[in-house]
Amino acid sequence: QVQLVESGGGLVQPGGSLRLSCSGSGFTLGPYAVGWFRQVPGKQREGVSCISASDGAIYYADSVKGRFTISRDNAKNTGYLQMNSLKPDDTAVYYCATGLGSGCFAPMHRSDFGSWGQGTQVTVSS
Repeated sequence: QVQLVESGGGLVQPGGSLRLSCSGSGFTLGPYAVGWFRQVPGKQREGVSCISASDGAIYYADSVKGRFTISRDNAKNTGYLQMNSLKPDDTAVYYCATGLGSGCFAPMHRSDFGSWGQGTQVTVSS
């Protein structure tokens, strides 16, 4: 069974940090781009960051550039999103997804990703 599982969400104060993980089960992440999206109620799912499989190319949305860092460890079949200097506007459910191919496209579109995790809540509040 193909499955992606996110973890690492939670409640953090403004300025704090969290690291999200995305583990693959039943398949290998290696050949695919790994992306992170986020969504708040009433809004469309927003592409946050993507890391390619082929050349290590990375994309960040302007809203997170300089604060978030995406990475992957193919040996552990896991992707990561390190989030620093968190703001209340970062509050959302965060989803990881694997691309239909190995590359990332800017801007990110949901239709370029095939498998999705169940999401993990990130709340930034004092």
